[in-house]
Amino acid sequence: MIDMHGNSAKTLRQNLLNQRTMFAAEHDYAQIQARLIDHLNELLSEQGDSWQSIALYWPIQDEIDLRSALVAWAKKAPNRTLSLPFARPDKHLDFYEWRQGDQLIQSKHGVPEPNPENPARPQLTPDCILIPCVGWSCSVVNGKTHYWRLGYGGGYFDRTLAQLRKNNPNLICMGIGFNWQKLDDSQWAAQTHDEPLDMLLTESGLLR
Repeated sequence: MIDMHGNSAKTLRQNLLNQRTMFAAEHDYAQIQARLIDHLNELLSEQGDSWQSIALYWPIQDEIDLRSALVAWAKKAPNRTLSLPFARPDKHLDFYEWRQGDQLIQSKHGVPEPNPENPARPQLTPDCILIPCVGWSCSVVNGKTHYWRLGYGGGYFDRTLAQLRKNNPNLICMGIGFNWQKLDDSQWAAQTHDEPLDMLLTESGLLR
């Protein structure tokens, strides 16, 4: 765990990103990544029938790549769809259908994203959204554990989830991270505008 007591969230993010780069280069990374993907496949086997559309992310900066597992899930039933986020100028996200092999465009942040002008790939409302974590934390309120995501600082997901949850109370928001990314209160605490995760998936399994 990184000791970042007294430092800014910006510094904390950069240190976590640096550590993730080193972590991805370690000899046992492939095994740890495989364990997390195994847990994802277990979850998809258990709950995947209740979801018609899953929003994934295009991995950047050594984020774990879940695309193959999700493409395999989508192919198992004709009504299943995958989507990717498109960043709007107002810092909200829309989700558009994505299929393997689609040509993507670059966002201003350099993230590959779907082309909203493509008539063959409609905008979708996902049942489940997978969100990569730069770091994560948990807190217990009234006996219930809440999980929180430290992201890149743009606030896109927080704004989007706040709106989507008003329209769909059954939306599942799942953070994707590793055990070592867990932060304690001395390092980082969620703010009032931060949206909680419904569950968190790490190489140790599903937390909820």
